[in-house]
Amino acid sequence: MQPDRSSEERMIDSTLRAWRFNADRIDKFFNALSPDQLEQEIATGRNRLIYLWGHIAAVNDGLFPLLGLGPKLYPEMDSMFITNPDRAAVIMYSAEQLKQAWSHINEKLLAGFSGWSPAEWLERHTAVSAEDFRREPHRNRFTVVLSRNTHMAYHFGQAILAKPRDLKL
Repeated sequence: MQPDRSSEERMIDSTLRAWRFNADRIDKFFNALSPDQLEQEIATGRNRLIYLWGHIAAVNDGLFPLLGLGPKLYPEMDSMFITNPDRAAVIMYSAEQLKQAWSHINEKLLAGFSGWSPAEWLERHTAVSAEDFRREPHRNRFTVVLSRNTHMAYHFGQAILAKPRDLKL
């Protein structure tokens, strides 16, 4: 029988499960696509699936400095998938490079998240000053992880709508 866990521990566990759920379904979806399928646009004239996957990965990579977990692992992805629109970047990751980066980012993020105590989850993130944090204590690591998890789910919803007809999940 498992010892009684605190409300904080259960909340953290739920947060980590939700993060893993979204990361795993994104992983499964995009890894099942061929390089040609990744070139499909979400809608006519819109972003390609490979760009969307790269965007999610690049935004997640930005969590490292934001949450005090260290520098970005793949800072070059910003110009490929955040600051420039699809097809504007001169150099872009291949499907294989993106797959490796996605896996590495999520493995390291989960390791970082999993090591936090309940108090560490509620620490301020690096984009808020100590003074602002005193006034707005909700601007913490926990809320950032929740919002980024929503970001992943939102873009996964876009990707699923563009699912290539010949993809079997």
